[in-house]
Amino acid sequence: MNAHLKTKMGRTLRSIAQRLFSHSARRWIQRHTRWPPVGRARLGSLRRFTPISPVWGFDRGLPIDRYYIERFLTTHATDIRGHVLEIKEDLYSSRFGGDRVNRIDVLHPEEGNPAATIVADLTCAGQIPADTFDCIVLTQTLTFIYDVRAAVATLYRILKPDGVLLATVSGISKISREDMDRWGHYWSFTTQSSQRLFDEFFPEAKITVNAHGNVLTAVALLHGLASEELSPKELDYCDPDYQVLITIRAVKPEAV
Repeated sequence: MNAHLKTKMGRTLRSIAQRLFSHSARRWIQRHTRWPPVGRARLGSLRRFTPISPVWGFDRGLPIDRYYIERFLTTHATDIRGHVLEIKEDLYSSRFGGDRVNRIDVLHPEEGNPAATIVADLTCAGQIPADTFDCIVLTQTLTFIYDVRAAVATLYRILKPDGVLLATVSGISKISREDMDRWGHYWSFTTQSSQRLFDEFFPEAKITVNAHGNVLTAVALLHGLASEELSPKELDYCDPDYQVLITIRAVKPEAV
């Protein structure tokens, strides 16, 4: 008997029980007709207080959130062109932009990063001229900026007209302890909060916000399992109530 049929039978039995049995009898039936029965769920390797991998799954393969990030950037690879800005390092611009990219700048908020070509805080980066970049690749960054409105205002200002911002933010995730201790881990997002935030700066018609993930991939990410440990079907199934990663594509309007 498959799980769907067992669930359907359980609902039928509970409906009958409500009409025929006392409250205590109904409670007993409810506990024993759920699937799996209460107390019988098999947690296996997940029944533990510490994650299987404390480093997001990097030691096991490609982390779950990186799977969604790379799928998003693959889908919008043609947006990565011309003069591109990325944060902290050139992790994706060259890889996904290829020969469409003619210049890459790397922004970091403090001195000491040899990969950085621009040292600036996105919340007050007046030294970066307006209308500079054809594309900004902003992965997993806004979570660590308290004044996200000021940061998005800067991103809008420094994009060229018709420039594209490709951003990702965490929904369901563990705390990044290293970042929290260094400059703060402030936010988790939903599609709703992401849409409202970007609506303040970009025209609504120029914004596309999507969620990625489901309860299985959320649990896998929290435990540090790698994407290679799940099937493509499991990874790609989207349940909007379990938003593991949010992706935002926002385009600055062309100059009038």
